[in-house]
Amino acid sequence: MNTGNGKIRRIAIIGGGSAGWITAAALAKSLQDDCSITLVESEQIGTVRVGEATVPFIRQFNASLEIDENELLKSTQGTIKLGIQFNDWTRLGHSYFHPFGQFGMNFDSVPLEYYWMQARRKGKAAELDEYCMASMAARENRFQQPSADARLIQSTYDYAYHIDAGLYAKFLRSRSEDAGVTRVEGLVVDVLLDGESGFIESVRLEDGREISADLFVDCSGIRGLLIEGALKAGYEDWNHWLPCDRAVAIPCAHGGEFTPYTQSTALEAGWQWRIPLQHRIGNGHVYCSRHVSDDETTARLLGNLDGKPLGDPFLLRYSTGCRKQFWHKNCVAIGLSAGFLEPLESTSLHLIQTSVGRLLAMFPDRDFSQFNIDEYNSMTRTEYEWVRDFIILHYHATERDDTDFWRECANMSIPDELRYRMDRFMALGHVGSTAGMELFSKTSWLAVMVGQMGLPDNDAPIIEHRTAVDAENFLAELRSLTKEAARGMRTHRRYIQRNCRAESTMEGSSGSLSGPI
Repeated sequence: MNTGNGKIRRIAIIGGGSAGWITAAALAKSLQDDCSITLVESEQIGTVRVGEATVPFIRQFNASLEIDENELLKSTQGTIKLGIQFNDWTRLGHSYFHPFGQFGMNFDSVPLEYYWMQARRKGKAAELDEYCMASMAARENRFQQPSADARLIQSTYDYAYHIDAGLYAKFLRSRSEDAGVTRVEGLVVDVLLDGESGFIESVRLEDGREISADLFVDCSGIRGLLIEGALKAGYEDWNHWLPCDRAVAIPCAHGGEFTPYTQSTALEAGWQWRIPLQHRIGNGHVYCSRHVSDDETTARLLGNLDGKPLGDPFLLRYSTGCRKQFWHKNCVAIGLSAGFLEPLESTSLHLIQTSVGRLLAMFPDRDFSQFNIDEYNSMTRTEYEWVRDFIILHYHATERDDTDFWRECANMSIPDELRYRMDRFMALGHVGSTAGMELFSKTSWLAVMVGQMGLPDNDAPIIEHRTAVDAENFLAELRSLTKEAARGMRTHRRYIQRNCRAESTMEGSSGSLSGPI
């Protein structure tokens, strides 16, 4: 019988930033006082701050930490995100929206999208976006909290945030330290392993101090100081599917619309993001260095800014992929140390948060059962592959042939599971996710597939058996209701002003929230 003597009593998190402090906050909330948590970080090492857009799961994660939403948004200069607008991905001049929530409301046992596809093919339906609350509210630059009444169209959408990732880490650091986490300032220069087991015993800092623990969490970033530098867990490169290998980022002053959505605009050899915060706009260009130079990319990004640059461009080099083992011996890699998937669908913070949740669900004792480790690794790899395939879809399902980069993407070989999903959609219109735990729902796949692949070849056979259903009339009423409900909301700007305006955002400054309501 386990007497508890094998309990994990000391945890060391190596690295701060979003990954480190998300991990620290979640562990401190879930573990009892007899387990000490130490986080080691160095101010000499910068953090990657490109992951400022999020997905709705962040609200669930924050709620588990009892974080008040308005307090968080004030502290992180945050704004609302209803989805992502994709410009020029399908072809130049084309735009579509990936919303949070659902398309319309079902009025029959047959899914709404089957009726919409049939009507659209006949020329009797508008664009898919016009039947979606999140899409229409985004188009109007409006937001209000979704209704709890499932009978109302206002209950059919979801939302996430745009936040300053550095301020989010600072916010979580304060909560973590209040919960008993010990922060140690120092640069790790050596990792000491047990000669027999190969487990990590301690890390040595530049000043000679040693930090020992039972469990180590590697949040050291792309270099993977523990998981790769010390334990040689291996890395699987996915650049043959996702050819972009660099990103340059820079913030700028406000200009243009104060949008409740992220924008992603495809360029000649990659894409550019625009993320509106209260005090600035986050901008970046993800690109393939085989097709465009760093200097060309930086110049292009600077020429596309809404306002005055608020810093110098920051260049990040990376290799898309993931560790062959996310958990190896007594070390778990979380964040960029576990892998890198470009922020096209805002999954960076999500993958950190789900990894921490998975670690807690499979929390070990000091025996470190291999069954536990294998299950964690299998589930984490599956999640990374799901996200990978969804991102590949954006690159591969394109009509663009104006540059070598886009021609390569359109003609490249893709994973078998993604090929199956694409073929199934074109044959049957089916877009359902293959697993209940998958991040991207049917709405997500439908938005991107319709947005970039168009309509399937045939109507769903069940439609032919539903001749008594007046689908075209219902769709017309749904479209009208959706537009009316969206226009009845307050503006995004007004929502932020009234509920979660950051104190440091001043009227008349570059981050001004003044303007029409």
